[in-house]
Amino acid sequence: MAPFTTRHFVSLGMFIIDELDFDDGRTSREQIGGGGTYAAIGARMWLPADKVGMIVDRGHDFLPEVQAKLERYGKDMWYFRDDKSRITTRARNSYIGDSRGFEYLTPRVRLTPRDLEDTPLAKPSTLHFICSPSRAIAIMSEVHGIPDWRPITIYEPIPDRCVPEELPALISVMPHIDILSPNADEALALLSLPGPVDKSNVEAACHRFLDIGVGKDGTGCIAIRSGSFGAYIATRGNGGKWVDAYWTKENSSHVVDVTGAGNAFLGGLSAGLYFTEGNPYQAALYGAVSASFVIEQEGLPSLTSSTVGAGVPELWNNELPATRLARLRERLHE
Repeated sequence: MAPFTTRHFVSLGMFIIDELDFDDGRTSREQIGGGGTYAAIGARMWLPADKVGMIVDRGHDFLPEVQAKLERYGKDMWYFRDDKSRITTRARNSYIGDSRGFEYLTPRVRLTPRDLEDTPLAKPSTLHFICSPSRAIAIMSEVHGIPDWRPITIYEPIPDRCVPEELPALISVMPHIDILSPNADEALALLSLPGPVDKSNVEAACHRFLDIGVGKDGTGCIAIRSGSFGAYIATRGNGGKWVDAYWTKENSSHVVDVTGAGNAFLGGLSAGLYFTEGNPYQAALYGAVSASFVIEQEGLPSLTSSTVGAGVPELWNNELPATRLARLRERLHE
């Protein structure tokens, strides 16, 4: 494995304090959230803390216990910026039956590639971002304006802008994106395809995107995240392939909260691209494992080491990610 010369994975996703409201009698509470946070944790499961990163904007209400929890994953992961004139970005997640509502409670502090300049996160090998297709055009324009930097780009369209009206903007930015990854509902909505969400419709959406063209000369990848079905990974040169979710319907008792699973999948996939020399199908197995740890509890997974000392294996939820990767490969005959 070649040595790193820069950060491998950086997300432009926002750090958010989520306020959770339930309709089943559970007490409302707060937890660490944000798609960028979960994506960074998904990559961190495979990479050292100083090779993963994101910006955390701290308001005057930023609690010491939140700081301590983040630093358990490695202080080097986080680049903190302070603004005592505002509160930390907050959002409300409302759970009513199987439906989830989401709304921001504070103004958003959007991040762009220029925010990474003059920080330890500058010019990462892989850049992950979550936004509307229209804003993705502006982000890629900034990327192209920074000299000597051509990162692998992983783009998640933001859910509330996955509407047919955004499709022209998406088509415009797709040649500049290496990996486009909506979830199944978002993919169908962008393309105005009827449901339901099943493997056949996901595959149809994926190949529509391939026909449009993603990446330079159409050499990019589509990764449609599809919940319990897993993820459908496709390139124009090698076609499409399903990668199973680690926890399937047969062992769904392990699934507690799927919040952040798709984000963590993409962080894990990014790490997998490094370890598999750019093979998106094999990299997606790393993503599936990262998602498996995120959904086993409400909030972020725990990180411990099996023994005390430098260089010892790290345990996530008391298990090695590599152990799960080996099991998944065996199950899929990879």
